[in-house]
Amino acid sequence: MDKFETLTGVAAPLPIINIDTDMIIPKQFLKTIKRTGLGSALFHEMRTNEDGSENPDFVLNQPAYRGAKILVAGDNFGCGSSREHAPWALLDYGIRCVISTSFADIFYNNCFKNGILPIVVSPEELEKLMDDARRGANATLTVDLEAQEIRGPDGGVITFEIDPFRKHCLINGLDDIGLTMEKAPSIDVYEKTTAESRPWV
Repeated sequence: MDKFETLTGVAAPLPIINIDTDMIIPKQFLKTIKRTGLGSALFHEMRTNEDGSENPDFVLNQPAYRGAKILVAGDNFGCGSSREHAPWALLDYGIRCVISTSFADIFYNNCFKNGILPIVVSPEELEKLMDDARRGANATLTVDLEAQEIRGPDGGVITFEIDPFRKHCLINGLDDIGLTMEKAPSIDVYEKTTAESRPWV
């Protein structure tokens, strides 16, 4: 997966609590096992009207936020079913970071496995970031994973905590397969040793 070091981009405000995975990617789009192509269905029921046209009131349909890379969202983001298609859809759309006061555990873990950084902040910090995100084209935040900082458009800084192992994986672009491949030399030695000492295996 792509490395996550420093991300600078427009942050879209989504002040809705309990955004569940069915809202992120509705069930009718779960027929694929590919990680690509789901971005167009992200928040489908909120982004589109019944006739299939765009809902101009939804934040990601507004010109200033179409290229958003960061979501600033309400409490308990990613609740509901455990579908991994939810982070796939976010990533395919271009979202690399979601900021909230809390996340559902499975969604939170799936984000890290797919190269998305979920950041937990306090309610007071979320309110400040939500205000920053409401600035439209000027709603630019910088997320520095190495420094564990979010820098706002006015120069304000919010620090965040992250598990060191997960931080290591994101900075180095390591998913589960990548982590295994880091051990390739040791695996090769083990296989060679096993083949020599136990050729019947």
